[in-house]
Amino acid sequence: MTNVSEATAESGTAVTDFGIDTTTLSVREAIGDYVARLRGGEIGSLPAILGLVALIVFFSALSDVFFSLNNIANLLAQGAGQTIIAIGIVFVLLIGEIDLSAGTASGVAGAVLAMHYVENGNLLTGMGSTVFFVFNAMLALAAILAGLLRIWPGVAFSLLGILLTVLGLSANPWVEMLLAVCVGAAIGSITGFLIAKIGMPSFVVTLALFLAWQGVILQLIGEGGVLGISSSHVLDAVANGNLSTAGSWVLCAAAAGGYAVVTLGGHVLRRRRGLVTRPTALVVVKVAALVIFAVVVTALLTINRSPSSLIVISGVPYVVPIVLVLLVAGTYVLTRTTYGRHIYAVGGNVEAARRAGINVTQLRASVFVISSACAAVGAIVYSSKVGSVDPQAGGLNTLLFAVGAAVIGGTSLFGGRGRVADAVIGGAVLAVVSNGLGLLRQPAAVVSIVTGLVLLLAATVDALSRRRVAMSGR
Repeated sequence: MTNVSEATAESGTAVTDFGIDTTTLSVREAIGDYVARLRGGEIGSLPAILGLVALIVFFSALSDVFFSLNNIANLLAQGAGQTIIAIGIVFVLLIGEIDLSAGTASGVAGAVLAMHYVENGNLLTGMGSTVFFVFNAMLALAAILAGLLRIWPGVAFSLLGILLTVLGLSANPWVEMLLAVCVGAAIGSITGFLIAKIGMPSFVVTLALFLAWQGVILQLIGEGGVLGISSSHVLDAVANGNLSTAGSWVLCAAAAGGYAVVTLGGHVLRRRRGLVTRPTALVVVKVAALVIFAVVVTALLTINRSPSSLIVISGVPYVVPIVLVLLVAGTYVLTRTTYGRHIYAVGGNVEAARRAGINVTQLRASVFVISSACAAVGAIVYSSKVGSVDPQAGGLNTLLFAVGAAVIGGTSLFGGRGRVADAVIGGAVLAVVSNGLGLLRQPAAVVSIVTGLVLLLAATVDALSRRRVAMSGR
């Protein structure tokens, strides 16, 4: 009997000691925990969200056009290209590296895409025999380097790129977009090998490749040349087209409904298992707010926004589902897979990750493949938006805005902290700044100064929050 009592007492002590693992936080406790994390320096994307709200209020007060239906739709498409590039850069920043070549890598992918379209698939004629041979040799080299690191997607895309160029398939927008992604993945394979396997600093490698890829773009297009793609309905529609009204509502139901099911389902599952979870009321409010926001935006965008009675322009822009797919996929990879957990582990402490059995070399190389592949998708969207590719494609502003979007959104430059959603939030901030100042007819100098100050502020907040975290011992 004594033994039973002692066992019960010990069991009760265990539950008390580890009660935080088997209880549900109240609303007050959840708010208190959030405030404590903020005080400890874990501010995440809160400054970016508050800044975005402030910017929207500011520009809507100064411009009657800012909240017009046309401008809302234009705003979504305006920052999509740099946001997509930023999504890939988030993976690189999470391990404490930097990719300065993402901008011009996107330019190379865009140039190859445009040349394949303009030359009706005959890249041999468009590039010339020497450049064509070197181009395919680089793709083959990328496949070999990716194979040495066992990054099989890099191998597959590089070899597929060779196949598409050698076969000389006639112009087809889907083939050209696939070829662009293949080129991006190949570039990432080369970059990743030099940094992860050879051990060269990412800053030096990507800065050198930034210049090299800029030269490649100039070689492919020619000084002062332009490759137009606006005559392709599909390529033009990527950034300038819209879903139908029915398609817009299907997207709304899929996105908002999917988020609600995943969030509420996960919440219920955690409660059933007795794990710590947020109060049900807060979860429901969060889900309801997002669903209402999605419904309102969809309802506005399905209204005819054409200034002419002869043309109907309505529906959610195609770039929205593109960004949403990348957002969901990237978030799933980082939060629901072993690979994602390893990225955070390497970003937090490389040596500890290596001792834990993580293949650090392979992982470090793989994030550059992701970054360059996303850069290629961004090139597709950006090229579609402007309707052409020129020698300045993916230039300095593209790179700085993409890196800035990730950092402004809350991803740390020092590694280990960040989310894919940060790139989307930061991209929205930069798009609002550019769009709002443009509506106010401010010169390019003012836009650059304001954008730079916003990025500087974000970097300052990041540094201060890391110092706060270190001081709090979190």
